[in-house]
Amino acid sequence: MPFTEACWTRREVMRFLAVTGVLPVAARPAGACDGEKLLLLNSCDPVGVKQLAEAGNQAIEAEFARLRKDAGAWLSQGPWSVTSVRPENTPAGPNDFFSEGPYWWPDPANPNAPYVRRDGEVNPQRFTRNDADLGKLCNAVLCLATAAHLLSGEPEAERYGQHAWNLVRVWFADAKTRMNPNLEFGQAVRGRVWGRGIGLIDTVPMIYLVQGVMLLGVLPGKDTSTEREFRAWLRDFLRWMLTSEKGVDERDQGNNHSTWWAAQVAAYATYLKDDRALLEAWKLYFEKLVPGQLLPDGSAPKEEERTRSLSYSAMNLDGLALLCRMGQFWEMELWEYEAANGASVAKSIAYLMPFLEDPAKWKKQQITPLDRSRTIFPALAGWGLAKPEYLDAQRRLGCEGREFSRWVRLLLALPASG
Repeated sequence: MPFTEACWTRREVMRFLAVTGVLPVAARPAGACDGEKLLLLNSCDPVGVKQLAEAGNQAIEAEFARLRKDAGAWLSQGPWSVTSVRPENTPAGPNDFFSEGPYWWPDPANPNAPYVRRDGEVNPQRFTRNDADLGKLCNAVLCLATAAHLLSGEPEAERYGQHAWNLVRVWFADAKTRMNPNLEFGQAVRGRVWGRGIGLIDTVPMIYLVQGVMLLGVLPGKDTSTEREFRAWLRDFLRWMLTSEKGVDERDQGNNHSTWWAAQVAAYATYLKDDRALLEAWKLYFEKLVPGQLLPDGSAPKEEERTRSLSYSAMNLDGLALLCRMGQFWEMELWEYEAANGASVAKSIAYLMPFLEDPAKWKKQQITPLDRSRTIFPALAGWGLAKPEYLDAQRRLGCEGREFSRWVRLLLALPASG
C-alpha cells in the first residue's frame, strides 16, 4: 500500500510498525480507564480529581484554591502577540517569532565581531520578548482550561474558557497579530546566522498549550472558529517541522533537541489526528532516540558533555517521558523498549534518579544548581512503569515551574493515579 497521508489509517500505521518489528504493543492495564484520550490526560482524570475534591481531600482542596487564584490572575493578562515588541536590526518580519541563542555573547575583544559561545552561561541582554510571551500564553491557556474543567460549577468558569480561546485567537488566528507558522528566526546568533534549527526548542511549551486546547475542546462553549483557525495554523507549523531545512536539522541533532522535536511532533499530530506525522515521531524514537542517545548503563553521553550535564540529562528524560506517556494512549510499550544496544528509557530513569534525589553525588560538570522541582519524568515514569517509589520521589522533590506541573500534582493525589 502506498504510504500516503490519504490512505493510512491509525490501525494501518500500527500494523505497519508491528509487522516491521518496530512496535512493541503494551498490555492494557487492569482497570484501565476507557475515557477519551486527551494527549497527556484521559477524560477520566478531571472526573477523578473533582470527585476527590467533593470528598474533602485536603491536598486537592489546596490545589483548587491555588488554581482559582492563578486562573483569576490570568484573566487580567494578555492577549500576547509576536507583533507586540519587535527586535531591532534583524531581517525578521513583524509576524515572525524571533529569539536569540541564550549562550551567545558579544566578543569582549571586538564588540563588532560575531558573537561567541559560552555554554551554560545565559546572556541576559538577548532579545527574549517573543519567547517570554509564548511561555505566558502556554501557561495561561493550560491553567484557564484546567480551571474551566475542574471549577465548572463556579461563577468564573465560563470566563476562564472564553479568555483562553481569546488568547489562542490573537496569537494563532487573527491576521494582524498571528505568528507566522515557522521558526525561521529561532535562536539567532548575531553576526553569524539569523535562525537555526535548534530554535524549535523554544516552542516546547506549545505541547502544553495543545493540552489546554484539547481540554477546552470537550467543554461547552467551544469557540469553533478559533479552533478551526488554530488547527490550520498548527497543521502548517507541523508541515514546516517535518519538511523544512531547519525542522529536519532539529530532528537530526542527536541529543535533547531531537527528543523534543519528536515530543512536539507527537503532540501536534495527536491533536490533528495526523497519523502519518505520528509515525515519524515513533520511528525516530525506536530508530534514533533510544539507540542513538542512550547507553545500556542509562547514561546519555551527549547531555553529559555539557556544562550543565545533570540539568540537560533531566531535561532530555522529561521529553522522552512525555513521548512514552503519549505512546501509552496508542497502547505502545515505550518505557521498557530495549534497543539492540541494550539501552532503554527505563534504564536511563533508574540511572538518573539517585542523582536527581541527591545532586551532590553527580561528579560531572554542573555549573549551576539543578532545580529538581522542574522535572516531571519521575511521576510520568512512576505511572508508566508502575513504580510507586518514583511517585514518592516526585512528591519529595515537588513539582513546580512547568506548564504541566499542576496536573502532575493533582494526579499524584489520586489513589491509583496516572
